[in-house]
Amino acid sequence: MGVGEYWSDFMGSGNHQQYNIKNKKQFQTVELRVMMDCEGCELKVKKALSSLDGVKSVEINRKQQKVTVTGYVEPNKVLKKAKSTKKKAEIWPYVPYNMVAHPYTVQAYDKRAPPGYVRRVDYFATVGTVTTYEDPYTTMFSDENPNACSIM
Repeated sequence: MGVGEYWSDFMGSGNHQQYNIKNKKQFQTVELRVMMDCEGCELKVKKALSSLDGVKSVEINRKQQKVTVTGYVEPNKVLKKAKSTKKKAEIWPYVPYNMVAHPYTVQAYDKRAPPGYVRRVDYFATVGTVTTYEDPYTTMFSDENPNACSIM
């Protein structure tokens, strides 16, 4: 296909099929939490997710119950396919604890979370107000922070 044909397809003129941006999927990473007990469960989930169109790789960490799918996929379709294996699956519910304003609140703390992670909290649904997040770099040298750097 030459440049002229590409542009004519893109602009909608000519007899060629029209270039549709809406149908083009983005390359992304989808992380899921899937309950897996053994190597057989792991293989079953990996085989099912690898069969999806657009999947480039499937990585499984059975210890953390974490499945990472990369490719031209939609998160809802990946989740639906994981649930079709009869395993309990959900979008990865954890974020690194330094990404949460108050990581040790009741809503965020989860004893089943991997080390260094806390449960993702939707502050709008639980609190009902907008929570402001402080930049950790602005309080790094603050006199009010007991763990502040004392290089000054």
